[in-house]
Amino acid sequence: MTNTVLHKASSRGHADHGWLNSYHTFSFAGYHNPERVHFGMLRVLNDDTVQAGQGFGTHPHNDMEIVSIPLEGDLEHKDSMGNKTVIRHGDVQVMSAGTGVYHSEYNHNNDRQVKFLQIWVFPDRKGVTPRYDQITLDVNDRRNKFQQVVSPNADDEGVWVHQDAWFHLGQFDKDFSLNYDVKKKGNGVYAFVLSGDFEVNGQKLETRDGFGMWDLDNFNVKALTQDAEILLMEVPMR
Repeated sequence: MTNTVLHKASSRGHADHGWLNSYHTFSFAGYHNPERVHFGMLRVLNDDTVQAGQGFGTHPHNDMEIVSIPLEGDLEHKDSMGNKTVIRHGDVQVMSAGTGVYHSEYNHNNDRQVKFLQIWVFPDRKGVTPRYDQITLDVNDRRNKFQQVVSPNADDEGVWVHQDAWFHLGQFDKDFSLNYDVKKKGNGVYAFVLSGDFEVNGQKLETRDGFGMWDLDNFNVKALTQDAEILLMEVPMR
């Protein structure tokens, strides 16, 4: 029997620091909800808006796969591995923190805000060598289909992580419907609506709603509004 969990957008944790406006789907920093610590190996899903010229100062991470997906504007990244890059809408960034890494993230522009998703996934092993990667994808390749943006395999489309996890983005016309097949038995899928309205496995969802499903082989995704966009994150549940 399929298990599900629904997280409405309005139920998320929220922190407004002035320079940073952040919504937390799962417990993070000052927001702690014992019912919402993680979804399987998905540990953090932060929906961040950073004001012009502002950002996160240098800070450490270890033993976590960190995926950043810019939604609007330009995000500047610097790390202790010597990388200094800018990621934009259409890009996907991954950092395996492993044995330890320091990095900073800033709004690259002084005249407009940047919006991005920061997603943390528990790795399948500890103590890996830290690494960084980013790619640019054609956003048209997610029109009325699922565009793979994360996988466990370096040879596949998207960036790769140290975990049996697959992420897909899709942007659909109104009433367009598509099935998603779970890639690995025992995995669950967390759907996060970026814009518009959807029906996912029979559950109606609105912008920024999250919906987790496990103990299932496949499910249907249907757009209820034009240009609706969704992120599917498939992760091991144990």
